[in-house]
Amino acid sequence: MPQDSDDDLAAAQKEIAKAEADIADAESHLEATEAAVAEAAAELGVTEGDPLLDTGVRQAVAQVDDENPFGQLGRPMSRRGPYALGLTAGLGLATAYVLVQAIFAARQVLILVAVALFLSFGLNPAFEALSRRGLGRRSAIAVVFTGVILFFGGFVAAVAPPLVHQSTQLTTELPSYVDRLQQNEQIAKLDRRYHVLSKAKTAVSSQNFGDHLFGGIIGVGKVVLGVVFSLLTVLILTLYFASSLPAIKRLAYSLAPRSRRARFGVLTDEILNRVGGYVSGALLIALIAGTTSFIFLEIAGVPYALPLALVVAVTDLIPLIGATIGAVIACGVAFFDSFTIGLVAVAFFIVYQQVENYLIYPRIMSRSVDVHPAATIVAALIGGTLLGVVGALLAIPTAAAIQLVLQEIVIPRQNEH
Repeated sequence: MPQDSDDDLAAAQKEIAKAEADIADAESHLEATEAAVAEAAAELGVTEGDPLLDTGVRQAVAQVDDENPFGQLGRPMSRRGPYALGLTAGLGLATAYVLVQAIFAARQVLILVAVALFLSFGLNPAFEALSRRGLGRRSAIAVVFTGVILFFGGFVAAVAPPLVHQSTQLTTELPSYVDRLQQNEQIAKLDRRYHVLSKAKTAVSSQNFGDHLFGGIIGVGKVVLGVVFSLLTVLILTLYFASSLPAIKRLAYSLAPRSRRARFGVLTDEILNRVGGYVSGALLIALIAGTTSFIFLEIAGVPYALPLALVVAVTDLIPLIGATIGAVIACGVAFFDSFTIGLVAVAFFIVYQQVENYLIYPRIMSRSVDVHPAATIVAALIGGTLLGVVGALLAIPTAAAIQLVLQEIVIPRQNEH
């Protein structure tokens, strides 16, 4: 023990001696600087009362040389003063307020950007598959986008004329559907008490029902222009993000510390693969739902089978409630045509949704997005509340990414303690 105490004392004395030497060096450096300032002031004829207004004196004080043409750094200003703290806090609050207001004002554009990123991630597996077969990335992007545009262009050209015709016919036939409902004894009894069908028939029989339904010609024009502009914006942004996705990934990877960059890249690639798998899987499930519904509606003789099948396919993209919404619309039209056919349609959609939920969906999604059912429900509800349909679509892959981060980063670190 005495030997250890002597060693500690000797080490402390060495540290004190070193500190005294540093202080002496600093004092000598300060004296040299003051001497240089005095010499420069004497050469330039600056009196002692001048507050360093001359360029030469300022350069001497700042210690300007060849390596430091603008002088050496001085001591940092104190950030603990009340004025500095108040100014920093005020600027922080003002910046946060302006940022929130900017995000709120640009929310529609940000949503389009998010959708474009989502689609570029979803189409990336197709680009990479073509690239592995010898095509360059730009050529692969051109092939995929050309195929997508031709598919949707041909689809719209084939579907639009009968869709418009049948939609117009549906609007025209609505009064007769209401009359058929009044012939049902139970529904007629309810109508005599609440007069619901009478009001509905009056509304659908009016000449301006179509205009009121679609918001008039001006309203339809605004909606169409808005949809076209949004689609073009998403298409252009998706094309840009898809072509520059490797550069975007490199930039994102460079933001991570060098020691963790490789693992960060591996996790990010896995997240992108899951997003791509979810997009392709969701499109395939919606296609199966729409095709199956169209076949059933045609066999059952339900009118307007094509637009109803499209409604089922589009709404099936919405998690949780989308399939139910499309089924309710199709069954409602079936009930208008025949009560028996309506019951058959209800039975069909109940059976099909069970097959989709327990057979089709797990087989398609199990290889790409494996999210706990409870997490899927919560994510879809939160996403739908925040961003509507777009939020519900982005919720599940976002939940999959969060789940991957928890499994690979958060939980292992917690297990170390």
